[in-house]
Amino acid sequence: MREAYQVTAVRAAERALMETVPDGALMGRAAAGLASVCASLLARYPGRVYGTRVAVLAGSGDNGGDALYAGALLARRGVAVTAIAAGSRTHPGGAAALRAAGGRVSGDPAAAAGVIGRADLIIDGLLGIGGRGGLRDPFAGLAQQAEQARQAGATVVAVDLPSGIDADTGAVDGPAVRADVTVTFGVIKPGLLIDPGAGHAGAVELVDIGLGPYLGDRPAAAAPQRDDVSGLLPRPGAESDKYRRGVLGLLAGSDRFTGAVLLATGGAVHGGAGMVRVITADVAARLVRQAWPEAVVTVHPDQGDWDLLGSAGRVQAWVAGPGMGTDPDAAARLAAILGTDLPVLVDADGLTIVSQDKDLLLRGAPTLITPHAGELARLLGTDAASVEARRLEHARRAADELGVTVLLKGSTTVIAPPQAGRPVFVNPTGTPWLATAGSGDVLSGLAGALLAQGLEPAAAGLAAAYLHGLAGRLAAAADGAGQAPIGASDLVRAVPAAFRSL
Repeated sequence: MREAYQVTAVRAAERALMETVPDGALMGRAAAGLASVCASLLARYPGRVYGTRVAVLAGSGDNGGDALYAGALLARRGVAVTAIAAGSRTHPGGAAALRAAGGRVSGDPAAAAGVIGRADLIIDGLLGIGGRGGLRDPFAGLAQQAEQARQAGATVVAVDLPSGIDADTGAVDGPAVRADVTVTFGVIKPGLLIDPGAGHAGAVELVDIGLGPYLGDRPAAAAPQRDDVSGLLPRPGAESDKYRRGVLGLLAGSDRFTGAVLLATGGAVHGGAGMVRVITADVAARLVRQAWPEAVVTVHPDQGDWDLLGSAGRVQAWVAGPGMGTDPDAAARLAAILGTDLPVLVDADGLTIVSQDKDLLLRGAPTLITPHAGELARLLGTDAASVEARRLEHARRAADELGVTVLLKGSTTVIAPPQAGRPVFVNPTGTPWLATAGSGDVLSGLAGALLAQGLEPAAAGLAAAYLHGLAGRLAAAADGAGQAPIGASDLVRAVPAAFRSL
């Protein structure tokens, strides 16, 4: 796992470490790591570091000092380094080191545009992890100039995190630096993993400055790596049969919306469930039988009382919602499933129903909901734009208020368990190619299959999101010649390859 810690934990760890090392040691380690990354990036331009041009945007704090000391190290290697003193003061030691190495420190705002515009690489040291809110002038103007230079071919490197990004949440509340690379020190911050902040960070390079022993064991967020997900996945053994491998009940689809149940069934079948029992409407049932003959299909009546649980047969977990409608009969079927003591995943139309009656989620059994921003906004009584802007905050709030595990879909998928103190998980495999109709139905079936195989909701959601993202990438690059648009059916076909890649 790539673990991320909030600012308060990072500050406490820094204080503890500084008591054991000489003054300036941490800044020296950070500057050396930053300079090393910058030198490797500069070497791509003329094939050498010597003779390249660097602009340092130096604020008043320690990030400005890190940037200035890194600039001094680069200047000693023959880089033409000019620092723009943007804050009320500059770090005296860093500024002196840069001048001694042959670099320049300019306090003339009129010269900044020319320095930035001529630079091969721009180091953003305007604000540190304590910054809140969007940038104000003169910082906002410098960020805009840096973006113009980046669009023209310069590389922007952020120190610890892009200025203007909330380190704890990834929120961007105004102008902010957009970096190609962020060099972060000691530990990753949540805002580097979660959009919109993650979209401003670019590639994240972690420099170890010795904080590890002082951080504790309670990260705020964590992003799984390949081996983490591989370790979660159930594998059949010699004694496995279809029942031991997990039976998933899938309440989805209607005569009007037939595609959702087909896609969710495909995700479930390829997700490893030993059996998938589909409960759907008549027209949808006929299509499922043709596309997925391995599924056991039950047709529910359009209206009236009906023993859903008795008719479906024994299952280990349920998925309810994709394309099933929101009429009173659909709501009654959902209530029957949520009234069991089995794990349940609620998605799509099911979320619309529970947004009108949140008491349906008051159950003692494991529950996973998989909303997009609009659906979560309805559950929380807010608006989708607010959810998108503060994804971490809203996922945590929903998990706490509703008492369920929340998988918030989107540009960065966030999985928040309801237990206080547990980290929020962030999926690193997402791709814009997943923004296609039916993609969420595939994810629901995949996550439901993992629930039926015994994974608890956060683990099932995490593994499913990771595999779903991999499937999207594999499907988009299926011919090996680049990337091409995909549909949700392509995702279903790519899920086995995603499993094999682990």
